[in-house]
Amino acid sequence: MTKPEIILGGNEGFHNANPEFTQERLKKGKQYRDLSTICVVPTRGMIPARVVESWMGLMAPMNNAFIRIFVSGMEVGDAYNQAVELILNHEQLSKFKYLLTLEEDNMPPPDGLLKLIESMDEYAAVGGIYFTKGEGGQPMIYGDPKAVLSFQPQVVRPDTVQECNGLGQGFTLFNIDMFRDPKIERPWFKTVQEWDPATGAAVGTQDLHFFSKARKAGYRVACDTRVKVGHLDTDTGIVW
Repeated sequence: MTKPEIILGGNEGFHNANPEFTQERLKKGKQYRDLSTICVVPTRGMIPARVVESWMGLMAPMNNAFIRIFVSGMEVGDAYNQAVELILNHEQLSKFKYLLTLEEDNMPPPDGLLKLIESMDEYAAVGGIYFTKGEGGQPMIYGDPKAVLSFQPQVVRPDTVQECNGLGQGFTLFNIDMFRDPKIERPWFKTVQEWDPATGAAVGTQDLHFFSKARKAGYRVACDTRVKVGHLDTDTGIVW
């Protein structure tokens, strides 16, 4: 039953009633900017149902273009290189603002992309926080930017934007213009497993290979630890 009431004014609306708060909210969300995003997914060909269910709930910025590119059957560094080459040389894709990397065992929260976009003002790349698999899992946030260039795992500061030297690529947002910068030489991504008698062994993942070059070129990167990303072990079903 409708509750009796006397109707008298107050029709300006919730958002109009507090314009300062509303203005700050709109600035933070950046919906008035170009937030067009290409999501690149390297895959071995089969993606677990639990991961797909997570991805189906991922929110994209309203009224902005969002597309996915799947690269199947390639080594992960090569997959990212091929995808970036395609984007930069494509008439329409080259106009997009951001590149989001998403890997087949990572499960971001529904608002994960929106929060990464919120954090991009000062940084060229921002990623969500996830851990390597196992009980001794390490956070995928590497290196203290105030020290010499290094990539030791950092202690996570909860629910903040934490600057670092490198990230994983399980759920990471890049400004596409980074890949146009000649200071970051190609190949952008390279999995390193080499032996040189003069210098010894060199081992590294494709993500930190890229971020090492990006940091030397002067780019700042960060981890948005509000964006908590699950890391699925497909053999056990445990989400780390």
